[in-house]
Amino acid sequence: MKFPRNAKIIRSHFDMAPFAAVFFIVVIFLLLGALLPVPGIPLSPPVADDLPGTDQPTVAIAVDSQGRIFFQNEVVTEAVLKTSLAAAVKEAATPLTLVIHSDRSVAYEQLARLALLAREKPIGITNLLLATLPRVPDVKP
Repeated sequence: MKFPRNAKIIRSHFDMAPFAAVFFIVVIFLLLGALLPVPGIPLSPPVADDLPGTDQPTVAIAVDSQGRIFFQNEVVTEAVLKTSLAAAVKEAATPLTLVIHSDRSVAYEQLARLALLAREKPIGITNLLLATLPRVPDVKP
């Protein structure tokens, strides 16, 4: 039994208009995406080699170049930070390690004040780490 063939090979010119429309829509989306702000705190941490990390639970704070303190993505004062850290320590089952993400332009005095704030009696965080970027090795061709 022979079946009739209904398929016809298209011999017309290839139309580029739909492909150009899709291309321009993709370009528009990429340009709009580049204009959107990137979430997060703009930090430029210092660079260091072979610093120890931790496998213990951590709580993190960030200090930007203007000296603002961030805890849980909100700008806080030292008094609010103290109560927030005390609440975090109460909720944790094991001792916490405080990780400070700071800009390289932040004064050492402010970092020391935050470390001493974390050691005070109601909080009692004794372990402290300063977040750094790893050094990029020199690659010679």
